Amino acid sequence: MRRIIDLSVSLQAGIPSDPPGHLPEIDYLDHAHTRDDLLQFFPGTRVDDLPDGEGWAIERIQLSTHNGTHLDAPYHYASTMDGGQRAITIDEVPLDWCFGRGVKLDFRHFDDGYVVTADDIDTELDRIGHTLAPFDIVLVNTSAGARYGHDDYVNTGCGMGRDATLHLLRQGVRVTGTDAWSWDAPFVYTAQRYAETGDAGIIWEGHRAGRDIGYCHIEKLGNLESIPSSGFQVACFPVKIHKASAGWTRAVAIFDEEQA
Repeated sequence: MRRIIDLSVSLQAGIPSDPPGHLPEIDYLDHAHTRDDLLQFFPGTRVDDLPDGEGWAIERIQLSTHNGTHLDAPYHYASTMDGGQRAITIDEVPLDWCFGRGVKLDFRHFDDGYVVTADDIDTELDRIGHTLAPFDIVLVNTSAGARYGHDDYVNTGCGMGRDATLHLLRQGVRVTGTDAWSWDAPFVYTAQRYAETGDAGIIWEGHRAGRDIGYCHIEKLGNLESIPSSGFQVACFPVKIHKASAGWTRAVAIFDEEQA
């Protein structure tokens, strides 16, 4: 007996889930739209032959592998990982990475655009009384989760810096996740910092940590506020897309009955 909590958002068109130009499109074809399509497979049949005159319901979707709740492969961040090895694509990600003990770090108190540090991670781990172990799946609860579907979603929440990301990876973490649009701080804030400093190293710094140590992260998680800091497992197996940079996932938290 298990209790399972959905940590995924619905793939939905018509909401600001991504920046302009990156939004999914979904065409819904109901039972009336498709009955002629169904009939053509069976010559001689008529609409009256179909129960209630209905065909099938299908959807045609135009989207990227980074729409909806998805798992990024190391190939998304760069062509290399682990200091120069070929970066693996989503169909090559070890499935052992995608199922393991979960831990949630609550960073909802940080301002939008804040870049989380290694010290911030250790402070939160101390607060919740958790010691990281290899292959823990670390989920970051930001203020962005509550804004999914709103106009400010893409620009809301803190982000994970290079040092913070490497701090997790050096302890054996290989899958992380966030309820924000990106693992990194919202781009609008990084652009402001770049304009002030001229330091290009801050651009996509959390993602680019994968050049040093290959890892995956889940973006656009949902419902993180409903789970505790620890005491659960995470399953986030990606759709197996040949040579792709990411795959959609129905991420869930799994509790043993006695822990729920």
